[in-house]
Amino acid sequence: MLFKYHAIDNNGVEKEGIIDALNQDIAISSLQNRGLVVSSVEPVEKPSILRKIPFLNRVASKDIVIVTRQMATLFEAQVSALRVFRLLSSESEHPVLKTALSQIADDLQEGSSISAALEKHPHIFSDFYVSMVKVGEESGKLSQVFVYMADYLDRTYAVTTKAKHALIYPTFVILAFIGVMILLFTVVIPRITPILLETGVDLPIYTRAVLAMSDFLVNYGIYLLVALVIFTFFSFKYFRTKSGRLTLDNLKLGLPYVRNLYQKLYLTRIADNMNTMTSSGVSMIQAIESTAEVVDNEIFKEILQDAAQRVKGGKPLSSALAEYSEVPSIMTQMIKVGEETGELAHILDTLAKFYQREVITAVDTLTDMIQPAIIVVLGLGVGFLLAAVLMPIYNIAGAF
Repeated sequence: MLFKYHAIDNNGVEKEGIIDALNQDIAISSLQNRGLVVSSVEPVEKPSILRKIPFLNRVASKDIVIVTRQMATLFEAQVSALRVFRLLSSESEHPVLKTALSQIADDLQEGSSISAALEKHPHIFSDFYVSMVKVGEESGKLSQVFVYMADYLDRTYAVTTKAKHALIYPTFVILAFIGVMILLFTVVIPRITPILLETGVDLPIYTRAVLAMSDFLVNYGIYLLVALVIFTFFSFKYFRTKSGRLTLDNLKLGLPYVRNLYQKLYLTRIADNMNTMTSSGVSMIQAIESTAEVVDNEIFKEILQDAAQRVKGGKPLSSALAEYSEVPSIMTQMIKVGEETGELAHILDTLAKFYQREVITAVDTLTDMIQPAIIVVLGLGVGFLLAAVLMPIYNIAGAF
């Protein structure tokens, strides 16, 4: 492995160059054996076009959950921070995460705090994550904070995965149906069309509509595909802007049935995130602001940011949230009880567990509704297509 180094020789002259070694420790030892005073040694990353692709640079939530759980275990075992990140870096199989952990270890070796080192990798460790670690460093409860973080990420990952997996089956069935329909319209029906037209029989309007659609797809399908790709590309670009995210989030919270699922998912995230932070000693205002950054919904983000400003002005959190219809009254009332009794963290934990169960129930209900609905829609579509093609053929056969 190649390392780039900066060092000073016996004459006080600065040196820099590349050294090949099995790991960073061996590289440092080799340089010191040459009589050099090493100031920095960093691994040289080989340029790759793959690193320019954001999708391939992404670290999955599952990987972050696993590495956080490993951190919690190692810190509880009183392993030093530098040793923790060196060990996790050597064991990690994800190239992006491996590099990030190695760089964090390098920063720690140079005297950086853990939170400052993590903050340099925002694509992996969120502001919430960094804030929690910083609180752990300041309070001397770093191992406890990592346990809180591991538990929190476990719960969040479980709920999010449950919601995503519920849509896999319907999506697969719909895509398969679209593929079969395209095959019928572009391959099967064009071979039947000449037979129907040559008979001179007056075709029903629904049959003529099917034949016209088939003719359009055969002759102009490629242009339709190009237009669809362009539309998808620009839609993707638009939904990555703030206004696009706001439009999409409004859609999520506006559709029947889906609204119920997403609202409870975001409420789970808010309650669980704030419970984790306040339990770790984070101030209420900082907890609200950090939650706004990780809630992943522009509407609730604006609600929380506004609530943070109101709390800074001396208003209770329950009163600040009660002004928004997106936050149910049961949540604001329970938060008010927590504020009055001094048990806000416990109340938030109760709300998080409650809404987590509600999300799982909503996902199961939605799945149970989608599956029969898809079967009915697919049956009607296939039945209409068969009737439009086969009925004229039966009529022609009956005429003879």
